[in-house]
Amino acid sequence: MNKIDDIADHNLPKHLAIIMDGNGRWAKQRGKHRVFGHENGVKTVRTVVENCVKIKIEYLTLYTFSTENWKRPKIEIDTLMRLLVSSLKKELKTFKKNNVRLNTIGSISSLPSRAYKELMEVMEKTKENTGMTLTLALSYGSREELQSAIKAISIKVKNNIISSDDIDETIINNHLYTHNLPDVDLLIRTSGEHRISNFLLWQIAYAELYFIDVFWPDFSEHHLVEAIKNYQNRERRFGKTSEQLI
Repeated sequence: MNKIDDIADHNLPKHLAIIMDGNGRWAKQRGKHRVFGHENGVKTVRTVVENCVKIKIEYLTLYTFSTENWKRPKIEIDTLMRLLVSSLKKELKTFKKNNVRLNTIGSISSLPSRAYKELMEVMEKTKENTGMTLTLALSYGSREELQSAIKAISIKVKNNIISSDDIDETIINNHLYTHNLPDVDLLIRTSGEHRISNFLLWQIAYAELYFIDVFWPDFSEHHLVEAIKNYQNRERRFGKTSEQLI
């Protein structure tokens, strides 16, 4: 079995993003309600966060709740919000111990007031931490993010704050939710699905994609290490030839 000590300390992904998929199907396989899967998925989050700290990943972004997830049954949404609040309360001590700074992206104003309040409090209490930045994508959708950026840039052009000729990647980056994060190096999706599902579409332009046929509650240290090692063996060319990288 792969262990963290098996990972070489060079060529690590600076920014790791994960689509945590399969909680509901994992529960269904066991004859349980989807809620049971989400509860066990939270345990996996803690394990992955702690292992990423050990690996020295600088940025970890988790697709926690999408804009599309609001369409799910109310009982499931209420459960997810309850788990968010309870998890943030429980994990604050762990964040401080591991020097983790909590960050968030998405339309968080649409979250229930209690979840929003708890999120803001934990972010405030960890803002001075200098280790790994853990970003929770909450009520997040990449298309909505891009729409918001385009509107903001358009207003600035209209008010002569910037010129349309000056719009480049940097300006676009500065108007995204992720303006304080680097581009994604490695994107992992669990559950065997081979989709991006409206997640960080701009930010993963040159990311390495890794799909694994394991439901999120079963995603272990072994699977994480396997994904990192696979990434380290890939050649990232960014449009160049292999010869140009030598």
